[in-house]
Amino acid sequence: MGAILNPLYNLVSGVIVLIHKALTPVFGKDSGVTWALSIMGLVVLIRIVLIPLFVKQIKSQRALTALQPQMKAIQAKYKDDRQKQSEEMMKLYKEHKTNPLASCFPILAQAPIFFALFTVLNGIAKDVPHGYLKGEYLTSAAQAKFFGASISETFLGSSDTTVKIVTVALIFIMSATTFTTQRQLMVKGMPKMDSSNNMMLQQQKIMLYVFPLIFAISGVNFPVGVLIYWSTTNFWTWGQQFYVIKRNPTPGSPAYEELQHKKAHKAKQDSKNSSGSVIDGTNPEEANELNGEVKGQRKQPKKKKKR
Repeated sequence: MGAILNPLYNLVSGVIVLIHKALTPVFGKDSGVTWALSIMGLVVLIRIVLIPLFVKQIKSQRALTALQPQMKAIQAKYKDDRQKQSEEMMKLYKEHKTNPLASCFPILAQAPIFFALFTVLNGIAKDVPHGYLKGEYLTSAAQAKFFGASISETFLGSSDTTVKIVTVALIFIMSATTFTTQRQLMVKGMPKMDSSNNMMLQQQKIMLYVFPLIFAISGVNFPVGVLIYWSTTNFWTWGQQFYVIKRNPTPGSPAYEELQHKKAHKAKQDSKNSSGSVIDGTNPEEANELNGEVKGQRKQPKKKKKR
């Protein structure tokens, strides 16, 4: 088991130590800010690496949306045979190379990193080195404070009131950002679907309430550093999803309809502007000048010829 986990320990601790070295001249070696930002930097690097998975997640969700009519037909045809219905559904997914669980891929991909970080930060509290976090770095991390709470402390493992307040606040942020991210997807990013016997919608509803609840319950066992990590990655997910929903929404979703409405309105305004910009092949400024000359021009009186 150690042969599998040791490379992850080295990766996680190595990234944290490298970022810590870079930030030390700015905030100080033993500063909680330095260690907190090092953990946040780890999040940024991991999420950049996971962007291809995020793209795969979006494509899979949109493919499932396109398959909704066929899925409903299968559900209606085999409504009395659950096993056959599941077989036909799996066959449909395979034919179109999609996966209803693709929305979980980014979370599952982070699970090994999360476990490694959990072990590394637990090692700080127990003075057990993992990877590159050893010696002076282990001592420094053990002394680091985040709003007065050691980054290696947990809610259940400490009797310090400050630690409990900080961990509760971070657990709330972690759970709330998980809920709002999923709700943002359901309200703005998903097409309107019939809720009756809809597998995809039911899955999203389960994720909406189950994941925040899991984080809230399990968060009492997480070190402060892990709570910082997970809260940061949730903020990243929310921002990344907001950008995609705003710029490239799923067809049929409320965000897509809103974007199409804006485009139609803009096109209407542009057509109005363009229709008034050409008068007999003349641009507006030239037309105004010509009109002004015509309106403001006085007729010169004719001179009488001398006899």
